[in-house]
Order: sequence, then C-alpha cells, then structure tokens
Amino acid sequence: MFKKKGIIIFFLIICINLSVCPAQALTNDQVTAQSAVLLDQSSGRVLFAKNEGERLPMASTTKVMTALLALEKGDLNSRVVVSKRAAETEGSSIWLEEKEVKTLEELVYGLMLRSGNDAAVAIAEHLAGSVEDFSVMMTERAQELGAYNTQFKNPHGLDDEEHFTTAYDLGLITCRALEIPKFKEILITKEKKITWPGHEWDRYLRNQNKLLELYPGADGVKTGWTTPAGPCFVGSATRDKWQLVAVVLNSNNIWEDTKNLLDYGFENWSPSELMEYQQFIKTVEVEGGDQDKVRLVTAASFTLPLEEEEEELVEYRVLVDKSALKAPIKEGQVLGEITVILQGEELKSVNLLAGESINKKNVFITLFNSFKKWLVHAI
Repeated sequence: MFKKKGIIIFFLIICINLSVCPAQALTNDQVTAQSAVLLDQSSGRVLFAKNEGERLPMASTTKVMTALLALEKGDLNSRVVVSKRAAETEGSSIWLEEKEVKTLEELVYGLMLRSGNDAAVAIAEHLAGSVEDFSVMMTERAQELGAYNTQFKNPHGLDDEEHFTTAYDLGLITCRALEIPKFKEILITKEKKITWPGHEWDRYLRNQNKLLELYPGADGVKTGWTTPAGPCFVGSATRDKWQLVAVVLNSNNIWEDTKNLLDYGFENWSPSELMEYQQFIKTVEVEGGDQDKVRLVTAASFTLPLEEEEEELVEYRVLVDKSALKAPIKEGQVLGEITVILQGEELKSVNLLAGESINKKNVFITLFNSFKKWLVHAI
C-alpha cells in the first residue's frame, strides 16, 4: 500500500483482442446443492453462484484449511507425538495410537486421503498446542484470505453449531491452498503407505476422491459428510493449464453437481491473459541517475475469464511510488503496482518492477561531458 503523498496515478485503457464463447446459463435447478459456487482458481472470480454466502456446516471439507496451515506453518519432516485426545477422536480415522510418532507429512496425507479426524487433531496440537488454539488460528487465516463468514471450532469438521463456512469462503480458502505445489501433489496421490509400528503391516491410505476417476482433468480436492452438513465436496479440475474450483454444500449428488459446475465453466468460459510476466507497461523518470528513465515491467502474469461483452470494459490503474524513483535503483526493485479493474471492481493487483538497474549519476563524469560539449561548441 503506497502513501498518497508522492504517488503518480495513471489510468490506462488497453484494448484487448479476446475470443470468448458466450456463456450458456446454468440454472440453480441444475445444481441440487443447497449452496454452490464455481471459481477461477487464479483470480478467484465467481463464474457460478447459488446461495454462495449462506452460512452452513462444512463437515470434513474443514480439512482443506487444516492442511493449508500445516503446509504454511509446519515442517513436514518434524516428528509428531500422538496424544490420547488425538488417538481417541471419533469418526473417520487412520488408526493413530497414543504416543505413536509420525511425521507431519504422514499426518497430512492421512488427513486428505483418508480424512483422518485423529490426524487432524494431531496436526492441530503439534502446530498450536491445542485444538482450541488451532481453531483460532484457522479462523484468523480465513479472515486474512477474505473468508469473512467462516468460523472454525475444530480441525476436522465434526458437528459444532459455531463451526460454519459458506461455499464462497471455502472456495477462496481452496484457491489459496491450490497455490502450494505439495498440496496439489497430495491431492492427486491415489495411494500412500505410512508406517504402523507394532503391527505386521503398514497403513495403506487410498484417496477417497472419486472425481479423480470420474472427471477428465480432475485434480482435487476433499469430500465431507455429517448428518447436519449433508454431503459436501470441494472439487477442482485443470484443462490447458486453467484450473477451476467447485464447492457444493448439502448436495443430493456431489459428483453430478460438481461435474455440472465444471462442465459449465470449461464449456462456456475462456481464460484471457491480461498480463504477461515481465510485460512492459511504461517508462518513468528517475532522479539522479546515469539514465533519465526506467522501464516498469510486471512481476507476474494474470489471467481472467471474461464474458464477450466484458472485453472492452477492462481497465488498468497504475500507481507509481515517486519516492522510490531515485537512483540507485536495482533491476527487479518494486516501484509500483498495476491493478485490473472490471466495472469498478478491483480484481487483482500486481507489482511493477524496475526493468533495469539505474546507477547514481557520477558528478565528475557529468562535469567532464559538459566540458567536452562546451569545448566542441567553443571551437
């Protein structure tokens, strides 16, 4: 966030030549879930919504956030000693035993593939000391991601009246988790073997996500079910490097609903690359440098699904931090940001970087060059 003082503001209206198929409507009646949403994973843009802001229980889809925190905050090689509370957690389980030692990585696999409630508690206690403190951490992280209608009371999703989310919030959380390569690797693992000390065999964890077999390009995410929540599912699929995230809560048929949502997205929308990585945006003047100007280039690419009539409505706002435009400047230094705006809504901001290094102006060389110019003119 830049201070208002010393900021140069530019508005660029850039013509984009896009080819987007007109969207065919998907009606609420075609999705049996009480609440559902379809998101573009990269931008978080909503492509379909049905009661997406309704607060509902989420069952084991809770574990998306548990896994996210484990991967963000934890060391996967760290050793976790299983407590009595974790070992005795009811519901789905990977059969952990009190005082058994597991790596955090093994527990995350057990959490996501077998939906182990015992693994969830063990992760929570390892990262925060208790289930209660971990639940606070989960809720705070949700708020940071913009999931303002979500509250966690446990790391597994067993029934609690104060444990709730919305389809939209759960989609946002999942979009963030899918940015982590290890999370994606775990989701597509069909089977994982982890040790079981004191037994003649190891534990074999099989992925419970049937979408991986039912839908071309499917690559996630998590099932869930309790009596109050009903069948819940977060699904994802990728085609031509474009990933969509579908969330259905309290659905009559999680697989059919998810397939309908993903089909709608892939068949009726196309991602448009609005920004390329290191795309030149403009040049700005530099104070006290051996060069008068520096190029501004984007720090990342950005794609967005657009409907045909939206093509000419995309705007770009460029903010440049004037106080940073003083030599020396290093190549790659952040000098501002560019924001994509559609119909007044800010969709994405990307840092603007210096396209090259600018050294401080050498006073002696400047004087020498000035003298040469004067001498030539005098002669």
